[in-house]
Amino acid sequence: MYGRKGFAAALIASAALFVAACGGNDKSSSGSGSSGSGGTQSTGATSGAGKAPTLAASKGAKGNVTFCLGKDTAGNQKAAAKQFNAKFASQGLTMKLLEFPESADEQHNQFVQRQQAKSGECDLFFSDVVWTAEFAGQKYLMDMSDYMNSRKSEFIPSTLSTIQFDGKYWGVPQATDAGFIYYRKDQVSQVPQTWQDLYASAKTKGGIVYQGAAYEGLTCDFLELAFAAGGKVLSDDGKKSQINSPENLKALQFMVDGVKSGAAPKAVTTYMEEQARRAFESGKYAFMRNWPYAYALDQQNPKVKGKFAVAPFPSFQGAGKAGILGGHNLVISAYSKNPKGAVQAIDFLTSPEVIKTNAAKFSIAPPLNATYDDASVQKALPFAAQLKQAVTQAKTRPVSPVYPQVSQAIYKNVNNALSGQVSPQDALKSADQQITKALATF
Repeated sequence: MYGRKGFAAALIASAALFVAACGGNDKSSSGSGSSGSGGTQSTGATSGAGKAPTLAASKGAKGNVTFCLGKDTAGNQKAAAKQFNAKFASQGLTMKLLEFPESADEQHNQFVQRQQAKSGECDLFFSDVVWTAEFAGQKYLMDMSDYMNSRKSEFIPSTLSTIQFDGKYWGVPQATDAGFIYYRKDQVSQVPQTWQDLYASAKTKGGIVYQGAAYEGLTCDFLELAFAAGGKVLSDDGKKSQINSPENLKALQFMVDGVKSGAAPKAVTTYMEEQARRAFESGKYAFMRNWPYAYALDQQNPKVKGKFAVAPFPSFQGAGKAGILGGHNLVISAYSKNPKGAVQAIDFLTSPEVIKTNAAKFSIAPPLNATYDDASVQKALPFAAQLKQAVTQAKTRPVSPVYPQVSQAIYKNVNNALSGQVSPQDALKSADQQITKALATF
């Protein structure tokens, strides 16, 4: 039986995967997402390097498939590879794992180096959701549209946006993620219906902590509010900056006012995921914005154990709800030596059975709708219903081959505004200039 102790251990082991969903630094080379419009963007460029074989054409594939990924700290990929080899060995098809360093930057760079060398060493790659546009635009990936069109009804629609670029599908979601509001049940009965009411409550009950440092996490936290307020980062064609808008200003002013009023502590401008989690566990704060990985860790702290719950994000007053997707997709290298084997491998690794195991045994958020209804998953993930809602209402980050520069422009300028160095208006003007400059490079 997969009990609480096992649940906690698995979440701790896989915390790096979840945090990496919005982690990063100035050297990050990530590259995809969405403008917040929820639609597929097209840059007019010719993307990708040919179509992947269909599943029907891939039946009976033989040979080896090399699956490149970061460190499999949770152990789910090793377990799935073992099952794959047991199932397909008689067919003459095998899978081996090639693990890259834990750093998301290093994983990205290792894959890019191989693609630039036209190396076929990696058949599959475990790609962060923000790399799709860059990899497709550089013709590193095979077009998976034929495969995905036959299965897309199985997936939560929001997760499909993480593999879309130029009107095509470039991979298959295997793991997803979305942020939560953590709240103290002994201080508030439920999360207020709007962000405005939540901050008003936070001001009288100790405050709210979140990821406000100048890094990728702040891009996520800001966009969760900006998208809910109706804002966008890029135009629908991905060619123009739309960061300097009344909607985005409203969201940023709201965040700045939250720090000024004391609803959020000034120290939040230095917090990443773990600093926010530890602050919440101090027992001082009533609310926290964080990823699901923090749930089991918080339950181990006696100051908050049994005293908190989680909920999807509220709406922005007068507008809507949003969130930011994390997660990883399985993509096929344009230089794969065994594309038919790779298609069979992806079909297995994203099958309902494997996705259910990933959720129930390894606490990895599933991209498949039906998985959330499974009893074993609901038992292992006490917040399964809230997680599904959070993923459903979430959006991807801006789709652009220059996403790293776009994100940096967001988090540096938003942090400057939160810390009082510049006004929200000037912060967005500066971000707009920087994003426009980045977009002009492609």
